[in-house]
Amino acid sequence: MSINHHQPPFKRRLCALLCLAGLAALPPATHAAEPDTASARNAPRVFDIPPGALSEVLARYAASAGVALSFDAASLRQIQSPGLKGNYTVQQGFDRLLAGSSLEAVQTSPGDFALRKLPQSWPSETTLSTITVSGKGAGSTTEGSGSYTTWSTSSSTRLNLTPQETPQAITVMTRQRLNDQNLRNLVDALEAVPGIIVQKTLIGEGQDGTDIYARGSRLRNYQIDGVPTSLAVGPFLSNTAAYDRIEVVRGATGIMNGLGSPAATINLIRKRPTATPQKSVTTQAGNWDRHGVGMDLSGALNESATARGRLVADYDRQGAWVKHFDQENLTLYGIAEFDLSDQTQLTIGFNHLDQKTDSTILGNPLFYTNGQRTKLSPSDDGTPAWSYYDHESNNLFASLEHRFGTNWVGKVEYSQTRYEDDALTVGIPDSVDAATGNGVEVWPYRWSSTTRQNNLDAYMSGVFSLFGRDHELIGGVTLSRSRSSTNLYDYDWMNYPADFNLRDWKDTAPAPDFFRTGKGGFRERQYSAYLNARFQLSDATSLLLGGRSAHWQLDEGSGKRTEDVFVPYVGLVHALNDIWSVYGSYTKIFQPQDGVVFLYGRPGASPDPEQGEGYEAGIKASLNDGQLTTNLAVFQMDVSNLAFWNRDTRFYEVHGETQTRGVELEVNGKLAEGWQAGAGYAYARTEDENGQRTLTRLPLHNLKLFTTYHLPGAWNKLTLGGGVNWQSTIRSGAAIDYRQGSVALVNLMARYEVNRNLSVSFNLNNALDKQYFSTVASNFGTFGAPRNFMASAKYSF
Repeated sequence: MSINHHQPPFKRRLCALLCLAGLAALPPATHAAEPDTASARNAPRVFDIPPGALSEVLARYAASAGVALSFDAASLRQIQSPGLKGNYTVQQGFDRLLAGSSLEAVQTSPGDFALRKLPQSWPSETTLSTITVSGKGAGSTTEGSGSYTTWSTSSSTRLNLTPQETPQAITVMTRQRLNDQNLRNLVDALEAVPGIIVQKTLIGEGQDGTDIYARGSRLRNYQIDGVPTSLAVGPFLSNTAAYDRIEVVRGATGIMNGLGSPAATINLIRKRPTATPQKSVTTQAGNWDRHGVGMDLSGALNESATARGRLVADYDRQGAWVKHFDQENLTLYGIAEFDLSDQTQLTIGFNHLDQKTDSTILGNPLFYTNGQRTKLSPSDDGTPAWSYYDHESNNLFASLEHRFGTNWVGKVEYSQTRYEDDALTVGIPDSVDAATGNGVEVWPYRWSSTTRQNNLDAYMSGVFSLFGRDHELIGGVTLSRSRSSTNLYDYDWMNYPADFNLRDWKDTAPAPDFFRTGKGGFRERQYSAYLNARFQLSDATSLLLGGRSAHWQLDEGSGKRTEDVFVPYVGLVHALNDIWSVYGSYTKIFQPQDGVVFLYGRPGASPDPEQGEGYEAGIKASLNDGQLTTNLAVFQMDVSNLAFWNRDTRFYEVHGETQTRGVELEVNGKLAEGWQAGAGYAYARTEDENGQRTLTRLPLHNLKLFTTYHLPGAWNKLTLGGGVNWQSTIRSGAAIDYRQGSVALVNLMARYEVNRNLSVSFNLNNALDKQYFSTVASNFGTFGAPRNFMASAKYSF
């Protein structure tokens, strides 16, 4: 018999879209000249100043605003600015451009401005006097900045804060960092983040599924533009082509999610349209028959630039180091912004993801029954040609933002996601005869499911005065509903062959004849409201107080579970001087153990929620005029009912009381002219109530480093880069405890700018061709990728 596995014609669809996009070329933005009068200068208007040196950006802005600005250009030439886009008065524009620079623009006479040093640089009152939508703070956009850090982030508390004002450890994978390392999907990007441990699952999904850990817990908190999204709709599929940056807040973020684990929160920040035309086409090719093509078109949709649009398309085909593996990925992302008035903006958009995989990758037993090593190689981690795993995700979103004067802003966003998966995968047991290699029993799995999620998020944010100081407040509600329907299948396992050889089972096992046996599914609801305030206790000290009240309900089969929880948050930041600050934070942890029928394999199993408390303290620095950020953090997570997969029993097992303690050190940004770096070290140890270490499958230590240098002088068209991902020993924790020593993977890159429009890049991963297991658990191990390369080209016009 044969399995009819239909795949849509990706290439025809992509070519058609490319042609349509070419026919619908976006017109350039033009702005009518305004008379130089006081009323014209004080009225908000549209600006779109591209990134660059702060001296050049300020000069372009002053000319565009019709004012004169006096300043020392030489002193600002080495400072990079993210530019300015949006509706601003002249003063508001200067405040945005100079945020975090310790400078302010003062009006010396009508139409004339000058720069001066702020009398107090922490915090700048100019940054408090004008409030922006969460995630759109001044300097938050990283595209075009060339930087490995950002001026503003909102993923910890939803307030727009600088990294130094944020009382938690946070990493921002900027657009430049994603491009330099050719990190094309979310999983690849997270593998480059310090403190994040990415391990491939060992059952069925192989390399298509991942377990991601931080601070001793599995990561389950994902957001898109600050709005929580469920794991059930496959956020791990995300292609980075659609995003400006990825913000990773380590530790518990109850104020952002309500429910969640103490690991970390991943916040994907979408690319936004630009008023000036911005077009690029990319191509790539690498070993294992990998190739792809993409485009990114952005610009104004009318002459006044009050309507702007952006379209991103990306297609690639992936081979691998194992036989049969073949994967196709298609991403389409579109977004449009409409300025309904000077104070109101409407945004609409979509994101389509399609992934088709033939013959997923699966790990193998580490030992035979007599304790002898199996001695397999990475090429043995294959599955039969008839296995597959397909995903499709379609997301629609719309938001409305309105500014109430200069001190308050509100936003409401609605999104709907439909996620479908269809799979026929396999697993094998860990008991294999040493003499013959026989005894491999193949366990096929077949399912298909559809999940729909609807989100409504609304909030207000602004500044209020109390005791002679300005403070910030944000409050809102998040309403989420998910519904999933799953088709259940079975096969004639009584007559299916039961004895294969470890070396060739993937080529000899026949495709089973599945038949549908029924349906399953669940409905999940989460309604929450939150309030968060940042009180400026003094010029140097700020106190963050907040809380989120959440109601969660899961209807699964004939059972129903509900949880009501209040999650508090406290953070304190004190500036020692213009560079250094110290901080501390506390929050609760609460995560229901949802999906129990599938996770525990036995109906009626309802473990208690994962819950506890998280503490963090640290010191941060902003160096090189904010272009280099550093962070040293110590943390403790006290958690009960921590759930982890047990490969032997094929159930999730629940740990009792666990405590994770650790330290993290990180540096990101500009070290010197032309030299960018991102580096971090993390240590995390999890112990049970008896003080014994648990979760030995996770390394105690990990170090991640990547740096690039743009050569000067006659070599200024060349950028060289490289880095290393190192982790300490991991152990399987089985009866025969496999121990893998420390592993260091070296990655290299080079980029050459042929001219102002064309650049070519080359990335070499695992350059030393290290053979290692990315995961070991029980008696199974999954190999990591051997040495591989990718060449790419980008043409901008």
